[in-house]
Amino acid sequence: MSTGGLAAELASVLAEVLTVEHVPVDSNVFDDLGADSMVMTRFCARLRKRDDLPSISIRDVYANPTIAGMAAAAAPAAGSSATQAAPTVAAPPVTPVRHSTAGYLLTGALQLLTFLAYATGVGYVMDRVYTWILASNGPLDIYLRSVVAGGAAILAMCVLPIVAKWLLIGRWTEREIPIWSLRYFRFWLVKTLTRANPLVLVMVGSPLYTLYLRALGAKVGRNVVVLTRHLPVATDLLTIGAGTVIRKDAVLLGYRAHAGRIQTGRVTLGRDVVVGEKSVLGIGTAMGDGAQLGHASSLHRGQAVPAGQSWHGSPAVPTTTDFRAVPATRVRALRSLAYVTSQVVKLFALYVPLVFGGMVLVLTQVPGLGEPLKPGATEHTDAQFYLNAVTESALVVVGGLLAGLLVVFTVPRLLAPFVRPDRVYPVHGWRYSLHRTITRLTNIRLFVYLFGDSSFIVGYLYVLGYRLGKVEQTGSNFGSNLNQETPFLTSVGRGTVVADGLSVVNADFSNTSFRTSRVAIGADNFLGNNIAYPVGGRTGDDCLLATKVAVPIDGPLRQGVGLLGSPAFEIPRTVKRDRVLEIDATERRRRLRRKNAHNLGTMALALVVRWGHILGLLLLGLLALNQYADLGPAAFAGEMAATVLFTMLWFVLWERISTGFRRLRPKSCSIYDARFWRHERYWKLMVPPLDRMLAGTPFKNLLMRLLGVKIGRRVYDDGAAVLERTLTTIGDDCTLNFGSIIQCHSQEDGAFKSDHIVIGSGVTLGVGAFVHYGVTIGDGAEIAPDSFVMKGEEIPAGSRWGGNPARELVEPPAGSTGTSLAVPPTGNRHRAAVGDRCVPPALSWGGDDDPGAERSGVARRGRRSAGRHRRARLQPASGRRARRAATTG
Repeated sequence: MSTGGLAAELASVLAEVLTVEHVPVDSNVFDDLGADSMVMTRFCARLRKRDDLPSISIRDVYANPTIAGMAAAAAPAAGSSATQAAPTVAAPPVTPVRHSTAGYLLTGALQLLTFLAYATGVGYVMDRVYTWILASNGPLDIYLRSVVAGGAAILAMCVLPIVAKWLLIGRWTEREIPIWSLRYFRFWLVKTLTRANPLVLVMVGSPLYTLYLRALGAKVGRNVVVLTRHLPVATDLLTIGAGTVIRKDAVLLGYRAHAGRIQTGRVTLGRDVVVGEKSVLGIGTAMGDGAQLGHASSLHRGQAVPAGQSWHGSPAVPTTTDFRAVPATRVRALRSLAYVTSQVVKLFALYVPLVFGGMVLVLTQVPGLGEPLKPGATEHTDAQFYLNAVTESALVVVGGLLAGLLVVFTVPRLLAPFVRPDRVYPVHGWRYSLHRTITRLTNIRLFVYLFGDSSFIVGYLYVLGYRLGKVEQTGSNFGSNLNQETPFLTSVGRGTVVADGLSVVNADFSNTSFRTSRVAIGADNFLGNNIAYPVGGRTGDDCLLATKVAVPIDGPLRQGVGLLGSPAFEIPRTVKRDRVLEIDATERRRRLRRKNAHNLGTMALALVVRWGHILGLLLLGLLALNQYADLGPAAFAGEMAATVLFTMLWFVLWERISTGFRRLRPKSCSIYDARFWRHERYWKLMVPPLDRMLAGTPFKNLLMRLLGVKIGRRVYDDGAAVLERTLTTIGDDCTLNFGSIIQCHSQEDGAFKSDHIVIGSGVTLGVGAFVHYGVTIGDGAEIAPDSFVMKGEEIPAGSRWGGNPARELVEPPAGSTGTSLAVPPTGNRHRAAVGDRCVPPALSWGGDDDPGAERSGVARRGRRSAGRHRRARLQPASGRRARRAATTG
């Protein structure tokens, strides 16, 4: 087909999508025809359904925004395919993997029994602890007993995950574990326990954190700084060379869920490696000595960054950008030891007594709370019992809110002068400790949740320390999910609007030093979801930063353009279709006043809901105390179980009330429309992230059904976020990985849009994948890790998509032929060897991936033939360990 003929065919397809009679081939589809990204993704989807036309990706559309340009770019490929065309065989129909219903139910039953047993154990321990502390004489005795008893409890919580890992798993090897099986239950139990360790919660960025990884079997070198809270699970397969830095929100789990199976694999990082913010490292990946991976980037399975090279993007490609922003400094031998000692002293001398001894003081000193423990205590049928609970819970909510705001607004300001900007300080020193304290105190999510998506967030951020200048109030300047390293070095220009998920990265780290610097976001910008804005971001005024974009830190200053993707490329700043939702200034001021009143009512309602939650928890606690004389420790175990159940049901009720127990409907409106304000109320009353504790269990699917998600049977959800529940459909036997997001809305400047998302059966969403509104994914399709599926995309059944923005990946996954992964030199002996072929999971609890068999080195009798075939495909390392792995799977 000639270029002219191809252009005519492309123009006719676009005319159908735009519902117009004629499309000029030389017109800019965005500026002249008013198309937007959703229209053009649907145009690309129409082309993929036509065998006589070449496929065009959304990136190609932005690079060639006229029909003539698209045709010229696609003509060589079309001509080449025409001359080399050969008879093709139709692809076989996709048969999505089907999980075992019996295994699904039995796994859920075991998980529930485990939780009840854990609650019983915790109840017994707390009973013994508080009985001993309550027998103390005077405040000093309470403090000393709190140190001893609380310290013993914390140590037990730290040691239990390590012991459980070695007893239940032994050493992790590269294996496949069928989901909803007995082996999966052991995997889930170890994963849950290791992540519940207090060290994970309070010791991130500390040498204690790397010590914990070593205790779990990871090979971690000297002077390693790990700042991510996403703890690796398959730790024996993790190698981190000396001097490596892993930045905040990076994900390197050592496993993935894929097509009904948990697959574990190696992640090998050499010496002096830098892993950027919000990056994802899949299994079977490696980085050589001195390698760098940029922010908002990912390595897909089988990718390896050679020594000394810098890569970025999703999936990552070579770049010349240097992501090392801080020079190294001299490290004194005792600095880390002194830092760890100070952390341990603060933990056991301050935090532990405050938690345990403070509870005793509350029970003994606050009127009414200790009454249930006294002989002849007021029964729970007395009205005074509930009146006391209402009064005390109101004091907790109001007093806690005011005290928290006072601390957040004052303490960080007192500490900030000691950490001066643009000055290099050593890590694990006292200034590093102050910086971490500032970061924690200024990122309390409750306050951003409360004030976000309203005009009041501007005042909160201003008092917090942001430099906002003369604000142009929109009523939605910032969303309800925002964080930063330090607010005192964050500037946002006039007229800029920020959606949810912005992370301001105004601190840089090396393995020996750190430095804070000002981050300035220009005026009249719009920032989409899940963006990490680093120091030195090269964007100025009037920019659109699309969802999950990798903000460039080199090159020319971008102004008056949009940026999309990782690595980022330019797109139009705005389109005509969004301008029709704009209103004049006078009408906007009038509607803004109404929006503020509506948002104020929403905030008040959110506080009432939180107060009701606190009241319920307090009543459960008082009832447990009241029944303690009759039931003993079982009263506390029952309270713990009832607390989880009540929390879920309470927030489910209010989320459904916020929608009138009806399903949300797709909409396209201004942010000054009452329909958008009601949607903001829905966000404010959504079930909080407490549902993540149900990740990897059948109970997460039950919760999703209660919230209105049309979810199929036996879905495996390892911690995905579904934001608009009633607009989402998920088919049977899907696999949703950790950190994947299903978002049925977008906000761009003053426009709000939402639509359905339909995910077919047997679909796999990779770690950190983001699916936008209006997307349809066919049965058995796979979305690669850290991918961004743009709004309106139609993904065919059985296809494999990946990238940011996502496109069809025609090449097979790395390792699919069974070949070994070539790992660059890293200065250690460990090399990765992975295979990517998958065997459909067994429908029973039998099989050969038994960790117990691996520990003993004895093969279980009655292995299935599928297990033997799978082991034949894997290419383990040579030597005794390889023979052992070949024996045990």
